[in-house]
Amino acid sequence: MNAFANPIERSFELAAERCEDLTQPVYQRLFRDHPEARAMFRSEGGDLVRGSMLALAVEAILDFAGERSGHFRLIGSEVTSHDAYGTSRALFVDFFRVIRDTLREMLGSAWTGEIDAAWQRLLREIDDLVAVSV
Repeated sequence: MNAFANPIERSFELAAERCEDLTQPVYQRLFRDHPEARAMFRSEGGDLVRGSMLALAVEAILDFAGERSGHFRLIGSEVTSHDAYGTSRALFVDFFRVIRDTLREMLGSAWTGEIDAAWQRLLREIDDLVAVSV
């Protein structure tokens, strides 16, 4: 593990030590918390779509929490495309909370106050970004 990693990055590194692929646990939580979201994914090839969507979200999260070199802009552009799919902005933003909650559950006692504070800040910033996206 990189000792200089930011807390968000550290949470993903710790999760990677416990789980090779976050797709199943993240989407199980999403569909439990938002059963209506299940119908938004086609049944054929859905695993590929879910995995790809999660990978893009994680990439955007890491950039948004880190250098902000550009990948975080995906959040603003994807909220617009998800509007076209009929995805509510509340559900779009909550997907990031679902990722956080999945990691927190997976990490258990390794989930520190520093990691929690960083995620809370990140989720507020994503909410603010989505609120101003047109």
